[in-house]
Amino acid sequence: RQFADLDISFQKHPTKKDVAMKFGSAAVIQSVKNLVQLNFYEKPFQPHIGCNARKLLFENMSPIVANNLRDTILEVIRNYEPRVTVEQCIVNAMYDDNAYSVEVEFFINNQTAPTSISFILERIR
Repeated sequence: RQFADLDISFQKHPTKKDVAMKFGSAAVIQSVKNLVQLNFYEKPFQPHIGCNARKLLFENMSPIVANNLRDTILEVIRNYEPRVTVEQCIVNAMYDDNAYSVEVEFFINNQTAPTSISFILERIR
């Protein structure tokens, strides 16, 4: 079974002239990143879906906040992304940049090799 999802960049498909699609592990990775960056009440008609990580980014940086951020990320992925099984989530505070480095390792349900994504969470304002 192959997973499919709309491409968030909303680029036009060159031949179909429709919104491009992402398939396979790229679709699942995009979905996981979306869930982590989504706040509560941002998804229409489903206000309970979201990670609300931005709220934690405005707290004073500490290992406790990094641990809370890790727990929040794990919870949202486990609750709302049934296509993956989370292996580990590592959140490190980057004090000089006022940001958090996040690395999530998970197994996609139809694959045997683990997939790892990493990204930076930082305040915008």
